[in-house]
Amino acid sequence: MSQPPHRIAFGITELDPGGAERMLTELVSRLDRSEWEPHVFCLGPDAHYARVLRDRQVPVTCFSARGVKSAPRVLWQWTRELRRFRPTILYAWLFHANLLGRIAGRLAGVPHILAGIRVAERRHTWHGQLDRWTNGLVDRNVCVSRGVADFMEQSVGLDPRKTTVIPNAVDLETFQQASPVDVTEFGIPSGSRVLITIGRLEYQKGIDVLLDAAPAVVSRFTDVHFLIVGDGPDRVALERQAERAGLISRVHWAGFQSDVPRLMASSVGLVLPSRWEGMPNVVLEAMAAGKPVVATEVEGTRELIRPGINGWLVPPSNPQSLAEGLISLVSDPTRAATFGLRSQSTVGEEFTIDNLVQNHVNLFREILARASSR
Repeated sequence: MSQPPHRIAFGITELDPGGAERMLTELVSRLDRSEWEPHVFCLGPDAHYARVLRDRQVPVTCFSARGVKSAPRVLWQWTRELRRFRPTILYAWLFHANLLGRIAGRLAGVPHILAGIRVAERRHTWHGQLDRWTNGLVDRNVCVSRGVADFMEQSVGLDPRKTTVIPNAVDLETFQQASPVDVTEFGIPSGSRVLITIGRLEYQKGIDVLLDAAPAVVSRFTDVHFLIVGDGPDRVALERQAERAGLISRVHWAGFQSDVPRLMASSVGLVLPSRWEGMPNVVLEAMAAGKPVVATEVEGTRELIRPGINGWLVPPSNPQSLAEGLISLVSDPTRAATFGLRSQSTVGEEFTIDNLVQNHVNLFREILARASSR
């Protein structure tokens, strides 16, 4: 008689479009249903990836949290739902879901709790304090990069014996086969060389640093334009900064865009000016598209970009170094193209969705095997 599938609960703060949300969706929807029975719990409202998951026959429960005041209600509801579902493993992603999930999981009697740590949070240090104080409730911390693991062990104080690193992944074929968009719809002249950056417009992402670096680039290359894809709380301030720097005709604001593969195909390279990260999906996407990358040397990028081989790494919060990296990319298209091809090869070998799923399945099996051997 065959064994029934193991019930596994996944938790995440929200299911709006975003890198972590997309990775969780790909992982959960590709699990073998003969071995795993997944259910996704979301603290926030019903959103884009909730609908994607349901279309892929994955049950989703959203708690529609509205800030800190919702925490007691969500904790009670999540505990109740976990008692009904009775999973063997609860695997939560992102800080708020991690914190509430580990408490709800223990109250509901879930045997094994995993914490998915997706970023090295340097701005809100109290996140790390709460992670450390409640980490006794967690069986394993799953970090998205070695850089994040090092940060959590050295700066936050988590036990390295409880740490596993499973990097992000990307659908290589989607980016390889994408055709360029017509960038003139964003006000970019036809035939221009486009440097693209994609991310939420907030302090962490360092768009202000990019705008400080941009004048040195556009003054040397009359055909280079910057396309900034994304939205966020700092958009108005950043647009004003660009205006003050005289960049109105050379920096173009695309807002949120869903067709990242075609946008990436329209560029000559990606710039990632972040102050800190986890393992930036957008760098993996650029690599999959065969585009060279100029990125700040932060968590995750060190594990993807090898300077002089497949891209450029520069110090964070350093406009001059960022400008020099971008000038190097634009100045030598042949070298940049070679870097892009090498990156594409790296993605195909190391960072596929199949690898992401298999690495997680191996971890789940290991945890269950250890429990059965006790």
